[in-house]
Amino acid sequence: MESIADAQKFTFYQNKKTMQTPWIETGLWKYSRHPNYFGELFVWWGIFVAVVPVLTGWSWLSIVGPLSITGLLLFVTGVPTVKKSMDKKFGEDSHYKEYLAKTRLLIPLPK
Repeated sequence: MESIADAQKFTFYQNKKTMQTPWIETGLWKYSRHPNYFGELFVWWGIFVAVVPVLTGWSWLSIVGPLSITGLLLFVTGVPTVKKSMDKKFGEDSHYKEYLAKTRLLIPLPK
């Protein structure tokens, strides 16, 4: 999912002549403002869930990995950084406000 979202974003920005908005809102980006971050979190949490049956004792500390990446992406470097930048560029744009209202933050599902 992360790779598909990144590829869609790359392709979108390569075709500036056909862009209807300066931000991507097609493909996975139609359903999530951060499908690439969702994909990253899905991988980390998926690995953790897969190994849960064999975790014992101190090995349960492996949960630090997915918790850390979740915290970083949601509260430190990922979502907040992008939001600040996008709001600065497009915060007064009514179409951008509409996109924010109709598109989920992270989980790529119809709203």
